[in-house]
Amino acid sequence: MLFITTVLYGQQQQIPDPQAKKSVNYVLYGMRHGVNYFPEVRYSHVQYETGDSLSFGKYHSADVIYDWLERWAEKYPDLVDLYEVGESYEGRQILQITVTNKKTGKDTDKPAAFFEGGRHSGEVTGSECVLWLAKYLLENYGSDPEVTRLLDTKTIYLRPINNPDGHNLYMHTAQSSRSTVRPEDNDGDDLLDEDPPDDLDGNGIILTMRWKDEKKGTFITDPKDSTGRIMKRVPAGKGIFLTSSEGIDNDNDGRINEDGIGGLDLHRNYPENWRPQTEATGRGNTQGGAGEFPLSETETRAVVTFLLSHPNVYVVNSMDTSVPMHLRPPSTSPSEERMYPEDLKWYKKFDEIGKKITGYSRAGDVYDDYGQGDPLFGHGPDFGYWYFGAIWYGDEIWNGGRNKDYNGDGNTDQLDMIIWDDKENDGIGFTEWTPAKHPVYGDIEIGGFDPKFFSQNPPSKHLEPWIKNQALFNLEMVKYLPELVWGNIVAKKVKYYKTDSADYQLKVSFRNAGKLPTALKQAHLVKIVTDDRIVLELDTAGSAAGKPIYKVLEDAKPSEARENRGGYGDFERPVQRRPVFKIVPDTDGGAVTTAVFNIRLYGRAELAGKASVFSTRGGVLKDREFVIR
Repeated sequence: MLFITTVLYGQQQQIPDPQAKKSVNYVLYGMRHGVNYFPEVRYSHVQYETGDSLSFGKYHSADVIYDWLERWAEKYPDLVDLYEVGESYEGRQILQITVTNKKTGKDTDKPAAFFEGGRHSGEVTGSECVLWLAKYLLENYGSDPEVTRLLDTKTIYLRPINNPDGHNLYMHTAQSSRSTVRPEDNDGDDLLDEDPPDDLDGNGIILTMRWKDEKKGTFITDPKDSTGRIMKRVPAGKGIFLTSSEGIDNDNDGRINEDGIGGLDLHRNYPENWRPQTEATGRGNTQGGAGEFPLSETETRAVVTFLLSHPNVYVVNSMDTSVPMHLRPPSTSPSEERMYPEDLKWYKKFDEIGKKITGYSRAGDVYDDYGQGDPLFGHGPDFGYWYFGAIWYGDEIWNGGRNKDYNGDGNTDQLDMIIWDDKENDGIGFTEWTPAKHPVYGDIEIGGFDPKFFSQNPPSKHLEPWIKNQALFNLEMVKYLPELVWGNIVAKKVKYYKTDSADYQLKVSFRNAGKLPTALKQAHLVKIVTDDRIVLELDTAGSAAGKPIYKVLEDAKPSEARENRGGYGDFERPVQRRPVFKIVPDTDGGAVTTAVFNIRLYGRAELAGKASVFSTRGGVLKDREFVIR
């Protein structure tokens, strides 16, 4: 690695030399007060070129992921649509696929799920989970009866990377940011991204640095670790070392790496319960990373606008790392305080299903179970329930290497992490402490756990079990979606008139063969769904103009006529084929809904027609033929 020496904010530092022939730099878009380019890195954990087959022993660059989306769209034209849903801050495509059997109906006519990864730039495990699920569905369609039935009757929208700028930065440089790469003032000094981490030893990883300071030291080597690799925190002045993430104080403000690349958090940018980063009174709630206004970021806007235009989506999971936990609404209050009990029942059921499939020990709401009473504002799960009326999870994958209490001391801590790394991970998750020189602290050591492919995401050799189990939980939620199937349609003559007219009772039934009701109660409160309805199309061909053909009879009090009668009464002109409909209540899983139409026929022996069912989230049943005779 070749470096040049420069002076920034009065402090001498080394940065990569952009003119050096052997260095290849990754350049960021946007004006920053700090370095705008970084040496490109290629990680052994990441596949950067697309191969002939897709496996999950490594992570995949955005280019490789997008290549597979394009391949699948070409290989499975009857199952896959590929399209752009937005552009990132740096102008990259945000790509998404729709997966469903097109021959069994439009994607929007079926109950749907939406699964997203890669919102937080460094939490790339979620992207792999979406990619795994896409591969599983497409390769098993036609051979696995359950997958085949799901794609025949449901729609699954898959967005592997919602933040391609951050994903690329993470995979190609030592840098990471929580969210987009849009420049941001994280430390309130009116400067943008002026103090990112520095890869002092040039190994492509931002590790931990430690230096001796027996007056202020807050760490000692842990006496339980005979290798001297793990450190233990002690009161200030009682330790030997001070520590920091690898870097220097670029802006000379006494802090290291406090204003890195970007800083806006897409998971605090949703409109529901959004709060600003600062407010005028000093007494209101604020939220770090919230952005300038709700949906200020194109990446979040690309999620919300798609979902609002696709209200058939009932189940969502937008995945992060690394607690691990099945994480759901609410984010600003306890579950029982504001959620409809009927809806909360389903969330709690999925909590338990999730734990059984993934083995996560935790599942619950953001406010209590994750934050212990501390709210998060502008959070995706709150938008998902309060605003969108859906089942919405923001699951956290991976456990940071805390797999087992190896030493039996009752804690699963760094001592157990290092043992697991040695035993199960070939020791590659921890870099041994290595001497180095620092421009301020002099002799230092650099080492510690790999922040990218150990602490934040699973080591690549351990990736697939985590993404597989998470994807299978997502798929299990799809299995709970409503599924409308036709029941009986029965016409019965109930009265005959001397004028050659007769009244008929037409009963139209359908069943919800799924498990979830056709909508949550919250979905009706916020009007994200319309009322379910049964619609009749009656065949008036061949009828004489100006002659009454039929009449839909009112069967309720006048105040209830609009809802119960639906459609229209006398049809004086056969060419006007306006709809006849009945609004019906939501249909629970396994239940049957029946609508009764009372119809009077004038001077004819029979009337043919078709019935259809329309439900925003239950889907569409079309054109079931019947004859009234």
